[in-house]
Amino acid sequence: MEKKKRIVIALGGNALGNTLPEQMTAVKITSKAIVDLIEEGCEVVVAHGNGPQVGMINNAMSALCREDPNQPNTPLSVCVAMSQAYIGYDLQNALREELVNRKIRNIPVTTMITQIRVDENDPAFSNPSKPIGHFMTEEQAKEASEKYGYLMKEDAGRGYRRMVASPKPQEIIEIEAIRSLVDSGQLVIACGGGGIPVTLKGNHLKGASAVIDKDFASELLAEELNADLLIILTAVEKIALNYGRPDEVWLSDITAKEARQYINEGHFAPGSMLPKVEAAVKFAESRKGRTALITLLEKAKEGILGSTGTHIQQ
Repeated sequence: MEKKKRIVIALGGNALGNTLPEQMTAVKITSKAIVDLIEEGCEVVVAHGNGPQVGMINNAMSALCREDPNQPNTPLSVCVAMSQAYIGYDLQNALREELVNRKIRNIPVTTMITQIRVDENDPAFSNPSKPIGHFMTEEQAKEASEKYGYLMKEDAGRGYRRMVASPKPQEIIEIEAIRSLVDSGQLVIACGGGGIPVTLKGNHLKGASAVIDKDFASELLAEELNADLLIILTAVEKIALNYGRPDEVWLSDITAKEARQYINEGHFAPGSMLPKVEAAVKFAESRKGRTALITLLEKAKEGILGSTGTHIQQ
């Protein structure tokens, strides 16, 4: 019997929506694309972002603190955990329903609340650069800074926002549990929102005030599960050189070395396409025969069949 191709698929925000009603609609569409891959004979593991969701939770918890002075501030790591659970709830139910609709009843769906260890000495902690939460006035920002120790920065004339670190993932704490579930044939949702960031203090895992980029977390997950393919979903069918310019060039099949050259030439925007390409390159270089694919959600099936998307290999 031919071994199934193991795929880790990293879902972006457009696959999840921005509000509760949008999410419930979006996950149904997303689930159809994922089950398409399963019907092609693939073994799929799902990771996802949580940008809008963790911001919404952070805002709600902050509002609670303002309304009730006895309520302690909710750590960002706890907000990430909350986002993993409620995204997983909608996503696993939508996946289960889609599987049953297609008469596939032998694949259980599981969400794993996932912690990821980061290095407390990661340079990102010295230069927090990821904005989260709502915009504030200068007065509100000063109060948040004094009361909670937040780093607040003015954001393009729109107000002040909290800035947090985005350290690189070092270790997936629950990887053995995830691996056991995947090896037993379950469809696993893990590393949601890049994982809950923690640092190791002796035997204690301490939540960190940070967010981990979901593409780097998905790449580490793909390596640890010995996946054949990492699919990073984005808002375009392929990546491009000179994006949005008259001399734009769409890329189909490139080597990791070529991708690194394009990175060095500044073709990919930081905070947008750059981390996706960097994560794809890292996975492609991690072992011979591994491939990273960057494409649209609705093109994922065509992508694994080789007819679209940007494929990066050694």
